[in-house]
Amino acid sequence: MKIAIASDLSGFSLKEEIKKHLLECGQEVVDYGIPSENEAKPYYIQAQKVALAVQHGEVEKGILVCGTGQGMAIVANKFKGIYACVVNDIFSGERAKIVNNANVITLGGWITAPFLGCQIVDAWLSMKFTQKMEFKKEFLTNAFSQVQEIEKENFK
Repeated sequence: MKIAIASDLSGFSLKEEIKKHLLECGQEVVDYGIPSENEAKPYYIQAQKVALAVQHGEVEKGILVCGTGQGMAIVANKFKGIYACVVNDIFSGERAKIVNNANVITLGGWITAPFLGCQIVDAWLSMKFTQKMEFKKEFLTNAFSQVQEIEKENFK
């Protein structure tokens, strides 16, 4: 799987740990920066890079890291076809995919320890849409279709 990753200064350390972990697990990672703590760029610049890579099909999924994950999620969700969720624990990481079919997750470098961040990413990557929620598959599939319809109306 090809995964895009990026951070601002507040998320740099966590991004580096997640990237290292993904590479050790055999994933292909495209790092959109920042390349070092001395080359900081704001979240609203960094989030766009990953969102566009996912939107254009250059990668399958994206991971964004800032201080809280919230700014990155706001920016990423401004792009059609991007479904970004802030995740702070393993359960929310799983549910981002299972319930919301998220193709991007955002994490907070001020909030999430590196070990936990890697576990969250693993949980998200291991899930499929509606997995573990088969009893609600029809509802979740319909809900996601409705979200896509809202998107069509608002991204003209």
